[in-house]
Amino acid sequence: MNCSISGEVPEEPVVLKNSGLLFEKRLIERHISDYGKCPITGEPMSMDDIVPIKTGKIVKPRPVQAASIPGMLGMFQIEWDGLMLSNFALEQQLHTARQELSHALYQHDAACRVIARLKMEKDEAMSLLAQAERQMPMSAPTATTVNASGLSNGKRGPADEDIGPAGKKPRSGISSSIITELTDCNAALSQQRKKRQIPSTLAPIDAVERYTQLFSYPLHKTSKPGILAVDILYAKMDSNSLTCYLFCPADEDMGPAGKKTRSGISSSIIAELTDCNATLSQQRKKRQIPSTLAPIDAVERYTQLFSYPLHKTSKPGILAVDILYAKDIIATGGADTNAVLFDRLSGEILSTLSGHSKKVTSVKFVAEGDVVVTGSTDKTVRLWQGSENGNYDCSHILKDHTAE
Repeated sequence: MNCSISGEVPEEPVVLKNSGLLFEKRLIERHISDYGKCPITGEPMSMDDIVPIKTGKIVKPRPVQAASIPGMLGMFQIEWDGLMLSNFALEQQLHTARQELSHALYQHDAACRVIARLKMEKDEAMSLLAQAERQMPMSAPTATTVNASGLSNGKRGPADEDIGPAGKKPRSGISSSIITELTDCNAALSQQRKKRQIPSTLAPIDAVERYTQLFSYPLHKTSKPGILAVDILYAKMDSNSLTCYLFCPADEDMGPAGKKTRSGISSSIIAELTDCNATLSQQRKKRQIPSTLAPIDAVERYTQLFSYPLHKTSKPGILAVDILYAKDIIATGGADTNAVLFDRLSGEILSTLSGHSKKVTSVKFVAEGDVVVTGSTDKTVRLWQGSENGNYDCSHILKDHTAE
């Protein structure tokens, strides 16, 4: 016997008094509470018209699809398709959530940058305002006296002063007495400068213009150029020879505007440079390729078998290689500040030697591979000692070098 609504065997069967039809209890109760009538005959019904039926335990029969292997495979395929569709929907929701989160983070970062910029502009404006207030002259003493007379019991009384726009008191500029004092000081200093005489010990301008430069020595740093003071110890050398050594007067032609014309590179220097160039060119042509290097045609016959990403790609470049043939281990030094020990047989990285602050330019196996030496442009040499677990630890750092 099946339910008149679902067509399946009911788990809690009930019968209606008027029609005698069999229903599932939960289905007929929901239908009567919603519509108040029989779903088959349409007669008015209530909950009192439902009569429960006592039956034994009902075992629901298997559906037709589960009665054969092809049917079960079809059911599994349907379940799998539903699972894949649900997974696809979840991935779409995750992608949308990630995009929204990325947009929110970008907006937050932009807002933080704008706030920081506004704070910086505010600080600059406050600094300029404070500087302007410090530089602004105080009002005349007379105005201070008038304002002081208006004080009573700690409160400021009315002052006979003009009020500018927005109810603010206009500030006075430099007073006429200060301007007069500055003008008098300027006139006195100008008179003193005009009366100042040039010392007789200084060489005249025409004598200095006849001197030419013989040598130039970079004594100071060029980041902040400028020599501001000079002193000479005449006791150590003759003053005349010193003068000739520093400056040499020459009867040369004077160019426009009274300036001395400078000669270019002399013919003797050009001949010397030409001879040096010819000598170096001959040496380069005579240079022989070492016999230990493989010829070009042999290198062209090689093909790549494997490629291993041993170093970071943020700073690509392998600058040094050494091979321990007894154990078939390769050591490489890279521009990523690391040295890597690689086992060619297993294809695995044995150890990554991290410690240098700049690129590693040299690696070398020592003591049958128990020790590895690395050199870097950070002006240090590190000794790496092998341990029982296969790792290499830095045992010593040499810091005797002073340049890269």
